[in-house]
Amino acid sequence: MLGADACRAGWVGIVLSGEDILACVHAEIGGLVALATAAGPLAVIGIDIPIGLADTGLRQADVLARKAAGPRWASVFSTPVRAAVETADYREASAVNRRLAGCGISRQAFNLREKVLQVDRWRRQAPCPVVEVHPELCFGELAGAPLADSKSTWAGAARRRQLLAEAGIVLAGDLGLAGQQAGVDDVLDAAAVAWTARRVASGIARCLPAEPERFSDEVDCAIWT
Repeated sequence: MLGADACRAGWVGIVLSGEDILACVHAEIGGLVALATAAGPLAVIGIDIPIGLADTGLRQADVLARKAAGPRWASVFSTPVRAAVETADYREASAVNRRLAGCGISRQAFNLREKVLQVDRWRRQAPCPVVEVHPELCFGELAGAPLADSKSTWAGAARRRQLLAEAGIVLAGDLGLAGQQAGVDDVLDAAAVAWTARRVASGIARCLPAEPERFSDEVDCAIWT
């Protein structure tokens, strides 16, 4: 299983292969997946990026995830509609989204557009099932309730690392190149996404909404935990 999260170097991934844990980093999602398969074929890939873009309105996955995230609700961005994501200029994209979805686009959400499009193109040739995952929902599931501390704080990072260790995902050592090029929070997020990918492979994961939506791209749209 692979869990992938966007980072300043591109993408960081945590691979769970039996008892082994592999960390990898690459500028492109396809390259990250290629590195991850060095440990063997992947059963499920989880990615912390929107998969399935609405044509109009808001994705129910985002609406429900914001509610489920509790105090961490602001970490769940409202995904722009496809026409807005495909618009390169921020002001124009925000205007398109306001017309088709009833709201503008935050700078943070707009800054993810290149990675959203990258995954949107790549997923058609993915070697196994690919699911969308939001790390804050994963950590909330691990803890039994949404976490209060931000992942950018020492307390928040320590709590997340503890929860992963209790789930059998012990991030030890410097993690090589991934540890040098990805932030602490990015690595923790990728590990949480890998935990959910493992749950999907085992058939015990749940998703929001319970029945995935489908838009014109014909992709199942849901956030998994």
